[in-house]
Amino acid sequence: MTVDPQIAALLEFIASVEAKPMSEGTPAEARHGFRTLAVDLRDPAAVPDVASVEDTTVAGAEDDLPARVYRPAVEGPLPTIVLLHGGGFVLGDLDTHDVTARILANGCSAVVVSVDYRLAPEHPFPAPVDDAVAATQYVADHLARLGGDDRLAVAGDSAGGNLSAVVAQAFRDEGRPLAGQLLIYPVTDMTGAYPSHAENAEGLFLDLATMAWFQRQYTGDRTDLSDPRLSPLLGDLHGVAPAVVVVAEYDPLRDDGLAYAEALAAAGVPVEVRTFPGLVHGFVDMGRHSVAAQQALDETCALFHQVLHG
Repeated sequence: MTVDPQIAALLEFIASVEAKPMSEGTPAEARHGFRTLAVDLRDPAAVPDVASVEDTTVAGAEDDLPARVYRPAVEGPLPTIVLLHGGGFVLGDLDTHDVTARILANGCSAVVVSVDYRLAPEHPFPAPVDDAVAATQYVADHLARLGGDDRLAVAGDSAGGNLSAVVAQAFRDEGRPLAGQLLIYPVTDMTGAYPSHAENAEGLFLDLATMAWFQRQYTGDRTDLSDPRLSPLLGDLHGVAPAVVVVAEYDPLRDDGLAYAEALAAAGVPVEVRTFPGLVHGFVDMGRHSVAAQQALDETCALFHQVLHG
């Protein structure tokens, strides 16, 4: 299948306004460009309604972190999802993933706690990992105030999918199993080279050069990338939370996600996996531009709703 025509038109628009490749700029420039695309150009009419949105803080590894709590217009009790945003460990914040949080709250019938963890290169590995684990632990300890009942899950896209997988392993190690993990085109193996890296290397929103740039910002001069907190595929997956893993056909990270889903299944972990044809990295925020992306979002939420609500 070819790239979805509506996605292709969006990619053409992005290419027409992009001053230079992200990999050739600074983190500040990359953050500005990403925020322009994800927030400033957003149609307010396309932002889904939820019952309530509350800005708050949660405990991080060193200091309190900004967070935002989304509650759907659904009668409780409800599970709670800690959302860890994507952006290559360098970009992203509560605003860039506001629509994603709203979609998950409504589609999964869950309270969503979106967390603004520290970013590289100012705060390289393991700071984002430490914040993700600490924030999820804090939410787990304050569900009565922040969330719903005792069901707690994690969700994230791209780098956030990496952090979510790491959190799920950490909670398993602590004897506090989560109710589920939603991994959307996650980074799972920084040591590997997969066919999709070459097949989808250029011109499809996320490119290989930008992936390498993100990794340099996050890991610095570190040469050993086999730590499971960097490459969760290399960790012990037995007994982690049931998972939904979704990837896009035209994404360099497609095979990272598929390898992780296969490893979860081999470890006896219940897992639902989907490869959405015609879509690219970032489709979770492209539903307003593409019918196919919206259908993929709807299916993703339905799959995770089933995990959380049975």
